[in-house]
Amino acid sequence: MLYVVDHPLIKHKLTIMRRIDTGPKEFRELLREITLLVAYEATRHIEVHEIEVETPLEKTKGYYINDKDIVIVPILRAGLGMVDSILELLPNASVGHIGIYRDPETLRAIDYYFKIPRLNDKSEIFVLDPMLATGVSAIDAVSKVKQVGAKRITFISLISSPEGVEALEEVHPDVDIYTASLDRQLNDHGYILPGLGDAGDRLFRTK
Repeated sequence: MLYVVDHPLIKHKLTIMRRIDTGPKEFRELLREITLLVAYEATRHIEVHEIEVETPLEKTKGYYINDKDIVIVPILRAGLGMVDSILELLPNASVGHIGIYRDPETLRAIDYYFKIPRLNDKSEIFVLDPMLATGVSAIDAVSKVKQVGAKRITFISLISSPEGVEALEEVHPDVDIYTASLDRQLNDHGYILPGLGDAGDRLFRTK
C-alpha cells in the first residue's frame, strides 16, 4: 500500500530540494530531515512491548521497542544519504547495503553488491532509496532481501512516480511504500517529472 506523508514541513523542505540551485550541502541536510519525518510515519507499525518503570513519584506502565530487530537497507548510492536519519530514531538498528544501478540504455537493474545482517523471524526491514522511478531497482532490492528470509519489508522514498509505485506493488503487493511526494510521471529516460534530478549526483556532486 502507498502512503504519501503529506506534511507542511515536508512540502516546504522538498520544494527547496527540488530547486536547481540548491547545493550538495543543503541537499544532504534536507534529505536527512525529510527522511526523518517520513520514517516517523513509516515506523508506526513497529511492535511495542510493555514495561514497568519507576518515575520520581511512583511506578507506572511504559513501553519500548526492540530496535535491534530493525534492519536498514539503503540502495547504493543515493540511499546512503537516508541512513543517518533513521539511525537517529533507531540507534540499535543494523545496516545492510545493496548496490544496484540502472542501465541507461535498457533501464534494467544491474547488481554489484549485496550484504545484509543475518535476519530472524522478527526482523523489520526498511529499504531506502530517495527516488522510486521505474521501480526496477526497488523491485530487485526487495526481491533480494526476501531471498534471504525477509518477511516484513517497508520501502521508504522521498519522491515516487505512479509508474514506479504500480510496478513495485504489482511484484511485491505485501510491501508498504512511504514517500514524501507522488510526482506526475516518468520521462522517456526514466527520470521522475517534475522530480529533482539525479539524487545521487546531487548528493555527491558527481555531475
